[in-house]
Amino acid sequence: MEITDLTVHELQEKLKNKELTSSKITKAYVDKINRIEPQIGAFVTTLTDEAIAKAGKIDKKIETGEIQGDLAGIPIGIKDNICTKGIKTTCSSRMLENFVSPYSATVMEKIENKNMINLGKLNMDEFAMGGSTETSYFKKTKNPWNLDCVPGGSSGGSAAAVASGMVPWALGSDTGGSIRQPASFCGVVGLKPTYGLVSRYGLVAFASSLDQIGPITKDVKDSAILLNLIAGHDEKDTTSVELDKKDYVKALKNDVKGLKIAVPKEFFGEGINEEVKANLEQAIEKYKELGAEVEEISLDIAKYALATYYIIACAEASSNLGRFDGIRYTYRTPEFNDLKEIYKKSRSEGFGAEVKRRIILGTYVLSSGYYDAYYKKAQQVRTLVTKEFNKAFEKYDVILTPTSPTVAFKIGEKSNNPLEMYLADICTVSVNIAGLPGISIPCGVDSKGMPIGMQLIGNKFCEETILNAAYTYEQATNFRQNYKPTFKGGAE
Repeated sequence: MEITDLTVHELQEKLKNKELTSSKITKAYVDKINRIEPQIGAFVTTLTDEAIAKAGKIDKKIETGEIQGDLAGIPIGIKDNICTKGIKTTCSSRMLENFVSPYSATVMEKIENKNMINLGKLNMDEFAMGGSTETSYFKKTKNPWNLDCVPGGSSGGSAAAVASGMVPWALGSDTGGSIRQPASFCGVVGLKPTYGLVSRYGLVAFASSLDQIGPITKDVKDSAILLNLIAGHDEKDTTSVELDKKDYVKALKNDVKGLKIAVPKEFFGEGINEEVKANLEQAIEKYKELGAEVEEISLDIAKYALATYYIIACAEASSNLGRFDGIRYTYRTPEFNDLKEIYKKSRSEGFGAEVKRRIILGTYVLSSGYYDAYYKKAQQVRTLVTKEFNKAFEKYDVILTPTSPTVAFKIGEKSNNPLEMYLADICTVSVNIAGLPGISIPCGVDSKGMPIGMQLIGNKFCEETILNAAYTYEQATNFRQNYKPTFKGGAE
């Protein structure tokens, strides 16, 4: 087995046993990046030379005992909306094309303190607005399972990099499904933590009440390891919650006997692809075989979630993106006559079509005369969605749904139809609205060999429950051993 096929916990074991060095691991990933990145297009900024140099230094310090820890020398990829000191943080936008962050996000500080190695910043939809990584200013990332298909979004670069073996794991961000949906499309594991569990300090905001940083990994155990690192209270983030520290790896019991799983019928209705539904039904049967108790329920409020999400997300986006004005650290138009023209032309030229669409929609729903009709109503529905989930969790431990209604679609297939693209988020947005944790794991492939994702939703701060449920299913089905990206549409 190649080094780049190993999970992080397998790499840790080989580092511990001195079968591998950080330099050897890092070089294997750098070689893979050099070989296949031109086909996949997962990176905005590669740090390959810096990574090799840092790995050599870490190896020497490990030998002398100067540094210890089971994450030292492990490479990682970072979504390009997470601030990294001294490195470009572009949000895949023209507006921030040349922005070099003067500070690191809290999650990056934790990664750097563990002496991990940043392989580069990963492509995304511009300002995380999109579901296919087609709105990036720089390039369109391709799905490693089929180069003619999208990898999902907005964390498409992160998911594609993990799936293709260019990074062992990565950080993404999830506002309405942006970790889980690309994980589903690329056949990897994506975890969206409970809102407030992981610090958002240093994450360039899209919608502040919905955004959450989380891991994209090859398997569930790696997600638990990375969550152990990044979870925790941060005084620099006022929405960060102070809780007792948990060990999510110890929660992986490989046992779901007596676990109560709810299957909401609304998530298996109109618009869900038949092959996706069939694979999910097989997964449900597998859970029953493993001893879980599965029941169908109704979550009828879920049908309002998509409209609620887009009103709240666009409103917050219009507010958050107001700071990008062409005056300070952003793109500035080269030709202007006065201050008003700087603002107008810089924002017109600096933002892409999807970002402009959401700013305009958000400004509209916040404007005088429409605030009560749209934004206020959406916040009221948000409360109802949260109550509906709370009611379900009084009886059940986990809610099981598809991650996406379809498998990965062709590049360009939905880019001219924003409404169709928005509908692809139907299964994921309610989790963000209610601030719940959700994980997507692969549960099979369709007749064309494209991966299908299953979403497990847990109660607030019950990540250990969904991680164990995901881990138990994963161990029983061995997806990674049975299926692998084949680079259809191009050759490795």
